[in-house]
Amino acid sequence: MGRYDDILHLPHHISATRPQMPLLDRAAQFMPFRALTGYEDAVHETARLTDEKPELTEDEKALLDMKLQKLAENLSAHPQAAVTWFRPDQKKTGGAYVTTTGQLKKIDDVAGVLVLMGGDRIVIEDILDIQLQPARS
Repeated sequence: MGRYDDILHLPHHISATRPQMPLLDRAAQFMPFRALTGYEDAVHETARLTDEKPELTEDEKALLDMKLQKLAENLSAHPQAAVTWFRPDQKKTGGAYVTTTGQLKKIDDVAGVLVLMGGDRIVIEDILDIQLQPARS
């Protein structure tokens, strides 16, 4: 004879004074405990890769400066350009290379930014290359 044979086949007890817990609430009792809320997000953020900001050589800086001067000379025509620049990451060191194409609205020397017609602002110090686009007819 087994140790629990005397209670094994008894009917399930149902309280006469307390209502039965809904099945959904009963299931919630057995859900795993998540003590480290946000841990998975932190792991994904740490694993996300960023690029290092490159240092331009003197020749590259001189070429970029000539391109900026050419843009400034043609500013009244609002030239079209593809600007490749380094966007610093907001959450960690490094960033990403981005190419933004648009018409130049102005060059703000005080703030050190190129302002495009769409409102994009590109920090001149972060620019890696400028490709002038042919004028649209």
